[in-house]
Amino acid sequence: MFHTSRWKRLTLATSLAVSVLALSSALTSPAAAAGKTITAVMHSDLRMLDPIITTAYIQRDYGYMVYDTLLATDANFKIQPQMAEWKVSDDKLTYTFTLRDGLKWHDGTPVTAEDCVASLKRWAKRDGMGQKLMDFTASLDVIDAKSFALKLKEPYGLVLESIGKPSSVVPFMMPKRVADTPADQAITDQTGSGPFKFVKAEFQPGVKAVFEKNTDYVPRKEAPSWTAGGKVVKVDRVEWITMADAQTAVNALQSGDIDFMENIPFEMLPVLEANSDLKIEVLNKLGFQTLGRMNFTLPPFDNVKVRRAAFLALNQKDVLDALVGNEKYQQVCGAVFVCGTPLASDVGAESLVKGNGMAEAKKELAASGYDGTPIAIMAPGDVITLRAQPIVSAQLLRDAGFKVDLQATDWQTVVSRRASQKPVKEGGWNMFFTNWAGADVVNPIANASLNGRGKNGGWFGWADDPKMEQMRDAFARATSADEQKKLATEIQKENYDQVLYIPLGQYTVPSAWRKSLSGVLDGPATPIFWNIDKSE
Repeated sequence: MFHTSRWKRLTLATSLAVSVLALSSALTSPAAAAGKTITAVMHSDLRMLDPIITTAYIQRDYGYMVYDTLLATDANFKIQPQMAEWKVSDDKLTYTFTLRDGLKWHDGTPVTAEDCVASLKRWAKRDGMGQKLMDFTASLDVIDAKSFALKLKEPYGLVLESIGKPSSVVPFMMPKRVADTPADQAITDQTGSGPFKFVKAEFQPGVKAVFEKNTDYVPRKEAPSWTAGGKVVKVDRVEWITMADAQTAVNALQSGDIDFMENIPFEMLPVLEANSDLKIEVLNKLGFQTLGRMNFTLPPFDNVKVRRAAFLALNQKDVLDALVGNEKYQQVCGAVFVCGTPLASDVGAESLVKGNGMAEAKKELAASGYDGTPIAIMAPGDVITLRAQPIVSAQLLRDAGFKVDLQATDWQTVVSRRASQKPVKEGGWNMFFTNWAGADVVNPIANASLNGRGKNGGWFGWADDPKMEQMRDAFARATSADEQKKLATEIQKENYDQVLYIPLGQYTVPSAWRKSLSGVLDGPATPIFWNIDKSE
């Protein structure tokens, strides 16, 4: 077994000097003194400014600041109007959307149906739920300046859930000129219609990102609930400060130099809990599923027998003990669709949850034809919730007989590099680890890791599994809960047989903020910064 103490000795060091410089630079900004400003340390540095081109959560969080959505999900998992209302025809084949009044882009021009159609089409090329929705769509056309229609080839039960999904990749609305950017190219225009405006002139990648209140934004009148309801901004600015060193961020939070810290290191919880000036709470109650993903386009993981050997070598407890190390916040769970949900199952997960697969892993690897090709594993050291997984897994894979090249990097490099299909020597990769919010993996259509489209629209790693796609289509057509449960169990078995990805357990992460902040909202796509006020 991989001991936590061993993980701590192997933890990748981050630069304290860089963190101090970032804090100093941010807090001495003249603009920061104007009005109410929330300073926050997020889970990751923000570098890429396109929330559609990647599934990384920091880009999703950025998206919710700058952009708005047609529909949204409330705390009862119900889809609600946001930018638009909708009607469904009697035959369930036509969905008509009508934009509400008062919607303007940050440049002052009105939001139109043409903008929204272009945005949906670009989103659908990148997102798994969007791709599946388009498989069932006959047309998506503008009716007039404020309305458009989506017409289906056959009834499809996840239309609203797709357009109103709360988490990665969210169908954020953009001006047509921006949405017309090819889906595989990052946008360069940050014009949105959301509750905040991105201050590009103050953007310093690796240091800070700044957002100002959009004074022209017209919130809905309903109370906020998850990503739905009124997005009322109560401060003038929000600044995301980059501090890769967790101890530096904790010190800054305790001293009042920052107001909010998204991810608290579990080992530092006792100190923070003793500080009466702080509030500590898990905002995303659904938690996260952590996972390993292989590259199906390169050796050795283009061979399913090698993938199976790697799957058998890994186990959830070793990973969770190193990642979390606190039973209150971690859960061994073999369910691809999250434990405690209607689609949860333990089919195929025995070795993961019991940790008894190493002997079989060695046999499978010996019989697989594996030629000793080193596995290039990307290991980001700057994100608290992503540091342990590659280190623990690398050692378990070595124990099974794999040669491993553990490559220290940062998360934003992983986000960029994982899109490469080049050989490892030219910047490619064999394996990386990430986390999905529970809301992103609760069914076979939402779960991007189960996408079997290969290079034709598949998620990073590009699993090519036509059988999986047929089963996902069947799930999309299923009309009863029993039928959905049966198909979900079969899909889970296919995942573990072919090893499209390896779920490595569930966990929650507490956030902390100074009690001078009020109105902090919970939900599956937190943190969100509307509704938060700050006392002076």
